[in-house]
Amino acid sequence: MMKRNNENITIGDALKDFVSKNKLQTGLDKINVRDVWNQQMGPAIEKYTTAIKLEGSTLFVQLSSSVLREELGYGKEKIIRNLNEALGKDLISKLVLR
Repeated sequence: MMKRNNENITIGDALKDFVSKNKLQTGLDKINVRDVWNQQMGPAIEKYTTAIKLEGSTLFVQLSSSVLREELGYGKEKIIRNLNEALGKDLISKLVLR
């Protein structure tokens, strides 16, 4: 068993430490991106979103509507900026709409 440390730390700090020691941040980022996409884009676009995948700093979004894909293609930079702002860090540098 590990020796107990008597320092007072917050639960948030303990969770951050656990995530970093176990290298879980990448997996959490993938989940957060999916949640933030649905939150930022709204229910209308969420309805046409069939898959979201984060690979490195590239976000791949599969849409079931070619018309919507074309329309969103014109505002990729703004979408990336809004998603990164909602995530609180520059996680996405490229958006690929399929």
